[in-house]
Amino acid sequence: MRHVAAISMLALLAACGSNSEDTKKLQETQRQILAKLADIEKKVEQISTKPAPQAPQIDPNKVYDLPAAKSPIKGPASAPVTMTLFSDFQCPFCAQVPALTDQVLKAYPKQVKLVYKEFPLTTIHQYAMPAARAALAAGKQGKFWEMHDKLFANQRALQPDNLKQYAKEIGLDVAKFEQDMASADIQKEIDEDVKLAQQSQVGGTPTMFVNGKRVTNRTFDGVKQMVEEALKAGKG
Repeated sequence: MRHVAAISMLALLAACGSNSEDTKKLQETQRQILAKLADIEKKVEQISTKPAPQAPQIDPNKVYDLPAAKSPIKGPASAPVTMTLFSDFQCPFCAQVPALTDQVLKAYPKQVKLVYKEFPLTTIHQYAMPAARAALAAGKQGKFWEMHDKLFANQRALQPDNLKQYAKEIGLDVAKFEQDMASADIQKEIDEDVKLAQQSQVGGTPTMFVNGKRVTNRTFDGVKQMVEEALKAGKG
């Protein structure tokens, strides 16, 4: 709008009795402004018509290397099939997953184990990181899964004071719990899980794998099919 006003003023001055030399200068200035505006419009048009960059394609058949490391495990450690879950305690969709994984573990009590990986989405979930630290700190006292269940049951109340109360409720040594929560070792475990998630093209939560292969159908039948295929492949 400022450019349009400037051009209008120049034209007005040129028409209001200025001498010929001034008029020529004004006309030349007007010509330069119009040329610059045309160039800007061309660039804007190029940007607006430029196709948006596409997200990298994820191969559903790719098998990722997902070592359990120090992560919490549910089920027999020697089970031939591993469900690896990247999760966030403040993610509402993640709260629906334990029912599914427990159903799979019940159906395959000797063949399947669950490995839980922390992937707190800190940019959108304010309490995801403290909750992750609380769960791993509880794990130091052998009660990761008790804290896991408590956190998901109270997903809308994950403030620091509440975490301390949950530690009391599941019978933890609270002083040790708080010390472990603040430890560099706990943060290192979370950082390693996040790094592994990024290396495995995990863009959100929950994301699940069966023997390193991404689960695309997160239903009992979908996971069961992948478990059966993994068991057959193991026998083969």
